Amino acid sequence: MSVWDCCVEEALAKLGLLQLLRSLRPITPSLEKLNPEASIEGKKDDELKVFDEMQPWDRASVEVEIAESTVQKWLLDIPSSGDEIVTEGGAIKCLVDHPQQFKKLVLFSGNDYLGLSSHPTIGRAAAQAALEHRMGPRGSALICGYTFHHRLLESCLAKLKKKEDCLLCPTGFAANMALMVAIGNIGSLLTEGKASSDDQKIAIFSDSLNHASIIDGIRLAERQRNVKLFIYRHCDMAHLNDLLSSCTLTKKVVVTDSLFSMDGDFAPMKELAMLRKKHGFLLVIDDAHGTFVCGKNGGGVAEMFNCERDVDICVGTLSKAAGCFGGFIACSKRWKLLIQSRGRSFIFSTAAPIPLIAAGHAAVLVAKREMWRRREIWNRVQDFRDLTGIPIQSPIISLIVGSEGKALKASRHLLKSGFHVTAIRPPTVPANSCRLRVTLSATHTIEDVKKLTSALLQCIRFQDIAINGNSNRFARL
Repeated sequence: MSVWDCCVEEALAKLGLLQLLRSLRPITPSLEKLNPEASIEGKKDDELKVFDEMQPWDRASVEVEIAESTVQKWLLDIPSSGDEIVTEGGAIKCLVDHPQQFKKLVLFSGNDYLGLSSHPTIGRAAAQAALEHRMGPRGSALICGYTFHHRLLESCLAKLKKKEDCLLCPTGFAANMALMVAIGNIGSLLTEGKASSDDQKIAIFSDSLNHASIIDGIRLAERQRNVKLFIYRHCDMAHLNDLLSSCTLTKKVVVTDSLFSMDGDFAPMKELAMLRKKHGFLLVIDDAHGTFVCGKNGGGVAEMFNCERDVDICVGTLSKAAGCFGGFIACSKRWKLLIQSRGRSFIFSTAAPIPLIAAGHAAVLVAKREMWRRREIWNRVQDFRDLTGIPIQSPIISLIVGSEGKALKASRHLLKSGFHVTAIRPPTVPANSCRLRVTLSATHTIEDVKKLTSALLQCIRFQDIAINGNSNRFARL
């Protein structure tokens, strides 16, 4: 082996000892549910087909199949790179050719909250765009990758978020990185050619449980030496107020997830709005898990709490409830110009292909018009509450069980019972707060939820569940 091979081997061995090796577990969507051609037959090219109730193909967003070889590796907790489905000849085991070698599962671990990933109208929009434009110009948005389709989607998202404009980014992660770096750049630009002073520094106040993309973006911003970071206790507005009051810097930014991805709780939006009026800070929210799910029109958490005007910048994604791919930043035209000029993860990334953008645009329209999807997902939230007695707040259910071993044991039990629910472990969550992260979808039925809770009852005591960090107890297995 080469020197680098030895180094990698040693690093992998260390990760193995620390139980930090992670696995790719290939799944296959349920092909029998997908028959989009029949559903859109006879429709005109420019007509958007929407539905007022669940259709058979919607189940493909939550019904998947997984190779038995993958199941066995999962049950034995053997690290995998997905190669167990590769045959000796180099081919990939196909569900159509080897149906007996696959196990059916109901997906309770994805972020496709509205089940739009299998919507024929969205798939057709992508296919039609691919036929007409192929992938479109390949280059960064600032060079040649920005098209009419990108502008159309940006305008649609700006309207949804009730902001002046919007900037598309390759992913939600890239969107947060670009925004945080651009914020830090303000201080650098204002002090260029001058002696650095606190007058030009920017204070960023970040919730302790914010997403990794926000944390990494702030770290990059800090390297410009014009940012000072303050971390406030999770959703603790008294702590945030104290930090704001004692901070002597005039330029202040508060950034928070709106709906926290690992705990399923909401940021205290109304209290944040009140503090914004008191302290005059810039309020930034990452609405990745709230967009299209929350609010009457799917405008997100700010719409749900009636404080859209109090949010200055809203980061979002098309990769979750929209069932597509990509991120965005809804903001003013002034902020858009700054981010597209200084946000490195935007500037140096190739723009998304036109078919993805066309699918995203169709998803925004479908999500807004098919309001039954929002109604159904919140019905499933209530169903879970009724069946378990656990006072969950959202479609994200965090069942904290404590140790890594307990989380893995519970996940394996659910796999045997026909449910795809992964154990969330460090570094995603702190040590001894390992959990099962269950997510609900509009395309789950009440029967799905009943079967899931029945399987959970066999490995977890609901009365001992720690919810959103508000309990020191962990579920007993």
